[in-house]
Amino acid sequence: MSGCRSYYDSLHVEPTATAREIKEAFRKLAIKYHPDKNKSEEVKVAASSLSVQGDSIAITEVSKDGDNLVFIIVSQKLSGTGKYIVDRTYDDFEWLQQHLFSQEEVPGLQGVIFPPLPAKAQVNPTAKVMKQLGFLVLGEWRPYALALQRFLRQVAAHHILSKNAAFETFLTSTEQPGQQRSKKNLFNRLSQAVEEMRKEGHKDVDDFFQSKRDHNHLLTGYSKNSMERFLDVVQTEQKISLAFAHFAASLHLCVEPGDDPDKKAFSQICVKLSAVFDSMKENMASVAENDVNTLGLGLDLESRCQEAEKEMLFRRTCKLVELETARRNAEKAKPVKKAVMEVVKKAAEEDFNHVSKVAKQEIARFEEARLLMLQQAMVQWCEKQLATARKSAEVYKQHLEVFRAMAL
Repeated sequence: MSGCRSYYDSLHVEPTATAREIKEAFRKLAIKYHPDKNKSEEVKVAASSLSVQGDSIAITEVSKDGDNLVFIIVSQKLSGTGKYIVDRTYDDFEWLQQHLFSQEEVPGLQGVIFPPLPAKAQVNPTAKVMKQLGFLVLGEWRPYALALQRFLRQVAAHHILSKNAAFETFLTSTEQPGQQRSKKNLFNRLSQAVEEMRKEGHKDVDDFFQSKRDHNHLLTGYSKNSMERFLDVVQTEQKISLAFAHFAASLHLCVEPGDDPDKKAFSQICVKLSAVFDSMKENMASVAENDVNTLGLGLDLESRCQEAEKEMLFRRTCKLVELETARRNAEKAKPVKKAVMEVVKKAAEEDFNHVSKVAKQEIARFEEARLLMLQQAMVQWCEKQLATARKSAEVYKQHLEVFRAMAL
């Protein structure tokens, strides 16, 4: 089949090779890629393949340990012979993210859109913190666990990030990696340049990236605003549910003991109305929970994804500034330094071109994944709300029959 590598190609032998020649070729490659025999970077990358099935990674349980949350992460071994089960805190997730950022030896890393890590959840959040973190601190931990699970699966599916040895350690080691000291990452080195770009902006030489930057600027604001408005709706639904609960309890206080027919009839009506308001409370609470677990989580993730793309575009812009600086230095260099400056310029051009190539691939992948994520969130939201509406309609129908019977 043309375009596909065969086993003979991988071993660098002809299809007519003898068994002895094949064994010898295999032995040479085994020695070449053995981590104890060869310490080169090529071997490090080849040896850092993930030993778990990426789509099997799941957070199966969340528990509280004081003011911290502990997440139980289960993943299927690639061999299919068992599972890895580890417990991780948010500090461990931050450790992993910092190590993903710190792969400075990986070409084109600045063009990667890093999967966004959700903000640290607060077990007992204040109103201000709740407003800042949105859907991730409404008291329901399942959406938060799903957001972290999605983060891990996105890293596992990424052709560059999944090769980081820290990711393997995070998923398989019984020790707490978050207690280890992390290296400084590339964002520390570029932070000053990024801040300059944030203040002034910089005209891009590529219309494609300039368009993406302008578009991302608009979408970042729109997505954040949509998330905040939707959160306001959810919080209002929760307040209405609580009001229904108070009303139901108040109606019970109106019940009067005794054999007086009028009082008995009034008390009966109060009890039945209290049951109706209890049902309304349950319905509104379910609606709010559905909002959080489906569209709310989707909008929150959309906002964080836009921020991740924004950071990547700024990092690429920083590389553009470095390239333009290198070109100016080469043009103004004195004859004795001209050769050196030309080498620096060429290296900056190669680095920038590689970053731009990776960035274009990342943007295409990101936009496809983002649209699919939003579509899934919308579908799940509709399905959940329809199921809740059907259930509530049946309950209200029963209440209506009770009141009709009372009227007779």
